[in-house]
Amino acid sequence: QVQLVESGGGLVQAGGSLRLSCAMSGRTSEVYTMAWFCQGPGEEREFVAAISRSDDTTDYRDSVRGRFTISRDNAENTVYLQMNSLKPEDTAVYFCATSPLVLSAELTSSETGYSTWGQGTQVTVSS
Repeated sequence: QVQLVESGGGLVQAGGSLRLSCAMSGRTSEVYTMAWFCQGPGEEREFVAAISRSDDTTDYRDSVRGRFTISRDNAENTVYLQMNSLKPEDTAVYFCATSPLVLSAELTSSETGYSTWGQGTQVTVSS
């Protein structure tokens, strides 16, 4: 079993930056795909970015591509999401998620592809 704890959220002005961290513990050797999702007020949870443990293959939602960067440190069992040029519409609770599987392109961006979730960290971007 894997446990995930997110941190790094907060309040930032539009145009600012934040770096989210997701600390993994437990059976981390079983983790293959790691991802970030977000859920805005009154909205469904949606995919933000994903990275594979083995070869650093990444995937991003179109609206964050070029502004957000997902990375991982296998030695530290931590996944990061560097968020630059933040916009008010980025305001959401951000969740870390992991899967022990190599996911298809479709499942990589779907909640159903992931079996373990963190509790989330709030990001608020003011205009």
